[in-house]
Amino acid sequence: MALDMGKFRALFLEEAAEQLAEISRALLELEKDTASVESIDVIFRMAHSIKSMAASVGYDAVEQVAHALEDRMEGIRSSGRVPPGDSLSVLFSGLDGLEQMVEVVRETGEPPPLRPELVELLSAPAVESPAPTGEPEPPDAAELDVELVAVMNALEAESGAKKKLLN
Repeated sequence: MALDMGKFRALFLEEAAEQLAEISRALLELEKDTASVESIDVIFRMAHSIKSMAASVGYDAVEQVAHALEDRMEGIRSSGRVPPGDSLSVLFSGLDGLEQMVEVVRETGEPPPLRPELVELLSAPAVESPAPTGEPEPPDAAELDVELVAVMNALEAESGAKKKLLN
């Protein structure tokens, strides 16, 4: 008995479309709150599901990218937030790549080509925004003069008020 791959492909396309939509919604939520546990979990679970489905129908490229996204989300789950820097753009790149690959399956009925550059991007350590280095820049002399004059005037006024009270 031969398997009808058309049925499996149709099921894959239907499920993948729903799961990619969930990932998209969750990423939009993460833009607002990078520590949204619910959004992080949704992306992790959906990537895992896409990975499993792709493996079952032999779409190795989709499986690899979904696996890399799942692994990245596991790290984010462990830290409890999306790290600052380029992490959100990397996650959006993963979503975009998966959407493109699913579209190849939809249009051609064939497995999409491998995307090693996308797997590498998703597998790379997160790049955080650089921390401020060294001391803050000192205020300029004119700013200090204005502040000093204001402080001296306030002290003088306070001193004058005390003298009046004592007299």
